[in-house]
Amino acid sequence: MRPHPPLATVSAIDLQRYLGSWYEIERLPARQEPEAATDVSAHYSFNPDGSVRVHNRCLQQGTLCESVGQATPIDASNSKLQVTFTANALHWVPFARGDYWVMQLDAGYTTTLIGSPDRRHLWLLARLPQMDATTRRHYIAYARQQGFDVDQLIHTPHTGHPTAG
Repeated sequence: MRPHPPLATVSAIDLQRYLGSWYEIERLPARQEPEAATDVSAHYSFNPDGSVRVHNRCLQQGTLCESVGQATPIDASNSKLQVTFTANALHWVPFARGDYWVMQLDAGYTTTLIGSPDRRHLWLLARLPQMDATTRRHYIAYARQQGFDVDQLIHTPHTGHPTAG
């Protein structure tokens, strides 16, 4: 397997605008996140120390599952974050500690593409639980250009039982 070039990220993020609820539209498989998980969402808010609180939720066979973590920017751009989850939350989050790099973000902060530099983790997130096909194709094509195996993507169903909040 040949090494990947450095993962491109957006030049800067206004974390205040990034906060709030996001819905998972697509993801690469991760052993800790069941393929059958539905209504996957993340809510970001500031912790008192300035780090970002990450509150992930999903439904598994109708049961709400949650995990809470912390994201800390690793540079001044705020586009590269290190995320850590507590030990009791490891039952479905994609990693206990990992890279959360913002590869693309639209100007309105409504759609974002997140990846890890090793190309093992990828998420397409949106402020609404659905996305039009043209927008989805654009982000997925970009992920493919960056070396992600988008043929393995899992579409996240949203059943009308919102988990964001």
